[in-house]
Amino acid sequence: MTRVLLYTGKGGVGKTTSAAGTATLAALRGLRTLVLSTDAAHSLSDAFDSEVGPEPTEIDDLLFVQQIDAQRKFERSWGDIQSYLRSVLHMVGVDPIEAEELTVLPGAEEVLALLEVRDHVRSGRWDVIVVDCAPTAETLRLLALPEALNWYMDRIFNAERKMMRTFRPFLNRGSSIPMPDDTVFDALRRLQSDLSDIRTLLAGPDASVRLVLTPEAVVVAEARRSLTRLSLYGYRVDGVVANRVFPAAGADTWRRQWVAAQRGILEEVADSFRPLPIWESPYRVCEPVGVEELAAFAVEMYGGDDPFARATDDTSLWVDRHIDTDGRTYTLTMPLPLASADELELARHGDELIVTVGSYRRVLPLPAALARGVVAGARLDEGRLQVRFAPREAGRPAVPEVPSGAGPLESAQELAQGLAAEYHEQLARREAAIGEGR
Repeated sequence: MTRVLLYTGKGGVGKTTSAAGTATLAALRGLRTLVLSTDAAHSLSDAFDSEVGPEPTEIDDLLFVQQIDAQRKFERSWGDIQSYLRSVLHMVGVDPIEAEELTVLPGAEEVLALLEVRDHVRSGRWDVIVVDCAPTAETLRLLALPEALNWYMDRIFNAERKMMRTFRPFLNRGSSIPMPDDTVFDALRRLQSDLSDIRTLLAGPDASVRLVLTPEAVVVAEARRSLTRLSLYGYRVDGVVANRVFPAAGADTWRRQWVAAQRGILEEVADSFRPLPIWESPYRVCEPVGVEELAAFAVEMYGGDDPFARATDDTSLWVDRHIDTDGRTYTLTMPLPLASADELELARHGDELIVTVGSYRRVLPLPAALARGVVAGARLDEGRLQVRFAPREAGRPAVPEVPSGAGPLESAQELAQGLAAEYHEQLARREAAIGEGR
């Protein structure tokens, strides 16, 4: 299977250089390698100091580079949907140029660029594919989109399509606004299928994400948040690149101060991201540009490690929905490394558990055994979220536990308390009805 490596990080930390260097090293080791970018601000051609086109371009033996024509992908996948939306806006008097802008899905080009990754993996042509992703915030949004769109498609568009088939003849008689036909719904379904493929590929065992950072407090804080959020969405993180580290040898007074400051931050990085490997790259005299410089950069960074080996459970962090059974109580366990209870919220909606960390939210479909139960408690302990479920027929729900040393999970408490209040209210009504019957 093709090994897929995605590099992301805060803007300006060297993720493009890290991705390009890794790809160059893969080709030197005899692996047929493709490196491409999902970042709208393509810079791979600058890193390799070579012209790069929308198709894989051979830069060196076994090394190919591609800067994806995302607009072409966008038109192919979104064209039918966009055409319908433009027709609706035209009927209500929106200027055609404004309608063109309004019907562009934000972030769609970056997401659809990942379809190229899927197609390359399916081709079987490559041993390694390295992806230079957009900066962290954009990457998180695009990686979350497949699951979010699937949720909407399953619940909204399927019902909408059935309704349109039934009522379209009546709606078209009295309205000048065109109703969506099967072409639009089929396009949405194709888009959903494409994004599901991306999700399956990137969350699979052959793909992993690497966080690139520099030894600066603000950058490291962003990387920690990224690790938590990537884990929330089920993506595997198998390493951290610490770039632009000042070398201690031969340092003058000014540089020794930088070395000391960075060393303290790097110790914090090691503590925060354990057990992930931390690959350090020293601050270089000049920016590595071209195949030879990029290869030297990667060799020095990885040392004796094999950066193309599949991640194991011991060297990676990702979401694993593990369910334990204790008598009649179930516990759903989700690793959320570096998350704190203050930014964590839980909610239950039907057969789904909604987990929110800061501004990022994930909807988790519950297995039947859990969906039939009620949330009885939750705790966050050493980076692992544990949510307990009890069967409904067990009677009064248990009082939720308080997370270890972190303060209460308000949403879980409120949910369980609400269920308890509902139970007692139903019991009171039942007893009143029995009393009246007497």
